[in-house]
Amino acid sequence: MHDAAPVRRSSVLHVCCRTALLIALCGIGATHAQAPPPDTILINGRLVVYSGAPAQALAVRDGKIAALGTSADIRALAGPVTRVIDLGGRTVIPGLIDSHIHAIRAGLSYTTEVHWFGARTLKEALDRLRAAAQRTPKGTWLIVAGGWIDRQFEEGRRPTQTEILAAAPDHHVYIQLLYSHVLLDPRSAATLGLAEKSDLAARLTNERDKEGRPTGWLAGDNRAISDLFNLLPRPTYAQKLAGTRAFFRALNAMGITGVSDPGGYNIEADDYQPLLQLWREQGLTLRVRYSLSAPRRERELDDFKALTQRLPMGFGDDWLRFNGIGENVTWGHYNNDTPNDAQKERLAEVLRWAVSQGLTATFHWHNDRAINHLLEVIERVNAESPVAKLRWSVAHLNDASPATLKRLQALGMGWLVQNAFYFRGEAFLGQRGADAARLAPPLVTASRMRLPVGAGTDAHRVMAPNPFIALQWMLDGKTVSGVAMRAPEELPSRSEALRLYTQGSAWFSFEENTRGAIKVGQLADLAVLSRDVLSVPIGQIGGTVSLLTMVGGRIVYADGPFAALEEKPH
Repeated sequence: MHDAAPVRRSSVLHVCCRTALLIALCGIGATHAQAPPPDTILINGRLVVYSGAPAQALAVRDGKIAALGTSADIRALAGPVTRVIDLGGRTVIPGLIDSHIHAIRAGLSYTTEVHWFGARTLKEALDRLRAAAQRTPKGTWLIVAGGWIDRQFEEGRRPTQTEILAAAPDHHVYIQLLYSHVLLDPRSAATLGLAEKSDLAARLTNERDKEGRPTGWLAGDNRAISDLFNLLPRPTYAQKLAGTRAFFRALNAMGITGVSDPGGYNIEADDYQPLLQLWREQGLTLRVRYSLSAPRRERELDDFKALTQRLPMGFGDDWLRFNGIGENVTWGHYNNDTPNDAQKERLAEVLRWAVSQGLTATFHWHNDRAINHLLEVIERVNAESPVAKLRWSVAHLNDASPATLKRLQALGMGWLVQNAFYFRGEAFLGQRGADAARLAPPLVTASRMRLPVGAGTDAHRVMAPNPFIALQWMLDGKTVSGVAMRAPEELPSRSEALRLYTQGSAWFSFEENTRGAIKVGQLADLAVLSRDVLSVPIGQIGGTVSLLTMVGGRIVYADGPFAALEEKPH
């Protein structure tokens, strides 16, 4: 590889030569022989092409891939104003699509939170808290909303209240660990008025040390932790807008060109306004497909009808598109392994309506032992009106059994897999044992069945949003602390894992033929990587970054030798 100047303008080449190459590479007929030259060409790269001949270079015209071939062939297509980018031998992959990430919610507070993503020591994490305290006014809140776990630290433990006081003595501090624990500084419980909120306080447990003294850590379930989070001050609209823009750029830096957002906790209807403003202003830097979760318990159908009156399935464009309902379709089936008959009937009622509206649905479900409570309702609705054409999906379900996968396949559904066990694998191992862990999740089994599978992270509360960490975990099955779980027979190849993060994810928004591959005619969404993920040691894949990310042929992120190329949003 070399870092020589990567961009230069091509001289004008003979028209006949260019015409012949266009016909040969693009497969166009004589009536289209005078097609204009490409807007951009990328040469001297290693392109990850899933089918067809290997390629070193590609041409982009009108936001799509117009041609693939050798560097000499593609260079010959250039016109006088074609931008030529020399990749210097670097690997180019299709743009990554996180099929299940709470990107809209994360963006709202991205610039007002402290992030512990990737911190390898507790000292480093506390230093980030200390730095944030130095740049923000005294008395304000410092919030770590998730995306970390104690096992990622060399110290192997959580911070103490004494440590956060030392790092930020003049601030309120809130540190969330997954959806199970929160650490507050000594003053913050009173500031939040927690004692007066008896219902919430009753659902939280004050952890105590060996001497019986409160540690500052509160424990609770998903709902309790989410209700506690809702007591925190909300960012201003300007902060939400800036945070959304900054988070999307951070995803671009990881090679992400698209996300599917499942709604979830702590996001209200008006929280979509910053996203919509960026879309109206043509300021999005990745493609967003979003679902709507049920806002209120036992009012799910009424709320969905009201929210979607003017929002038909697929409404939007290539940048922003409505993609149905979920991950919380009804509260009775959300983080509830024992729904009763009335809750099952409520879900069936919503699903019958969703079928009548042609809506995609995605379902949040963690345990295979209880999945029958969900699938029996879907099968009942399917018997009345087949749902296969709607591409419904189940998210999470890390311990999916072959029998469950077959039921999903029979329904025409898909499976959304995230790298939750990168953080929580040891907990599963302790609860279920090594035999269960060897098959969790059964990625290869699902792929051999040709079950649609999409990859993602579920970031940013329960996982960091880094797709290369997720890809590394898919390939070696190891937790953040290096414990190997998944059996070799359930470890996909590098190409197979990459497909799940691109073509696989695109299936769930009906776009597997328009994006997710480096292929002529598909959208020019791609990433030029700092490492060759197809050849470096698997343990190094997690440290990969994008040096150049394109969405629809537009450079939305550039670094290193390409830094000068980044284009600002329209």
